[in-house]
Amino acid sequence: MFDALTIQLAKPQVWVGLALTLVVAYALYRLGRTLLRGLERYQHPRLTALLKGLLLLSVVVGWLASATHIVYLPDVPFLFDLGADIREGFRNSAGKVVVVLAMAMIAWNLVGTATGRIVVEDEFNRRSVRVQTLKGVTDSTLKVIIVVVSAIAMLQTLGVNATSLLAGVSILGVAVGFGAQSLVRDVFTGFFILLEDQYGVGDVIAVGTGQLSGTVERLNLRVTALRALDGTVHIIPNGQIQTVSVSSKDWSRVVATVDVTYNADVDEALRVLDAVSQELYRDPAWDDHFLDAPEIQGVTALAPDGVTLRALFKVLPKSQYALGREFNRRIKIAMDQAGIEIPSPQRSVTFASGPLEVKLARPGEGAQVPAPAPAPVTGQDRTRPPVPPSFSRDAEEDER
Repeated sequence: MFDALTIQLAKPQVWVGLALTLVVAYALYRLGRTLLRGLERYQHPRLTALLKGLLLLSVVVGWLASATHIVYLPDVPFLFDLGADIREGFRNSAGKVVVVLAMAMIAWNLVGTATGRIVVEDEFNRRSVRVQTLKGVTDSTLKVIIVVVSAIAMLQTLGVNATSLLAGVSILGVAVGFGAQSLVRDVFTGFFILLEDQYGVGDVIAVGTGQLSGTVERLNLRVTALRALDGTVHIIPNGQIQTVSVSSKDWSRVVATVDVTYNADVDEALRVLDAVSQELYRDPAWDDHFLDAPEIQGVTALAPDGVTLRALFKVLPKSQYALGREFNRRIKIAMDQAGIEIPSPQRSVTFASGPLEVKLARPGEGAQVPAPAPAPVTGQDRTRPPVPPSFSRDAEEDER
């Protein structure tokens, strides 16, 4: 028997057959493990362990039997006869269907493993957005192809003429296509969104007039999923997206505004605004977020309640929210320290045409003496925030 084994192993086709049977055996084992994993919650753990052991033993014995028949060792009666029965069984339709299912399971796992090994950078940039988006699209597209090819192979195995079936499906598809134009439009729009890198997973966008906005959580050829600030997920077909406003592409900008009263010294307020802007720009904790030096635009509006001053910060994408919050904190403290008043809303009250009666009372006769206005707080350190500002986006984008 050893001499016969040596002669058979010298043949290349024997090694090819052994490799193929090994792949099929592994596929059947993975298929069995997947089925057992779905039944674990419905049965006792000991029974699950027993079934896993029986599965492994069956696969090992089956492969040894198939290998014995491929190598052609009739001197091993039990394994040789069992291998012949297994080979005959897999020639039938049922065996072929099992093999197709097992091979589809392997392909499915390989696609998931391959796409899972694609590591996306933690830093937010166009490359990481592109990789994350294409990773999801590739994974879903390849899995759809696996399902379609496996279904056609199983139908062919069961005796259904797949060529005629595909021809009938194509004719039906032409008829249904007139009613599925929106789906075709969604797919074509999604294709050009990916091709032109209009936006991707992780971008902050507003769709249309801004009624729907959020962070892109999922993007494929058919739909875009946005996660709003309150956790709501908006599912938007790509074909319905006419205009998109992207707040995180290439660079962003902080529109830093502050209002002061008409009685304030505007020139002093501008000097404070410039000092706070330069201080934030040179701060080691924030300087890496800036792409350019701050631009002080000056007085931009004479509002009913005060004078509006504005500065512009060109920053990294998605950094504008945290930088804007830190600027608001520092400018408030700086204005208080400089004695410059930030206006509150002013309202005028008109009484009726009748006379207004005013009574004066001495202290202690029921009248309440108003407490003196608190002095401005000047001891705060604006360079050290008590709580680090969050980098999450602002809520006003959901209220437009």
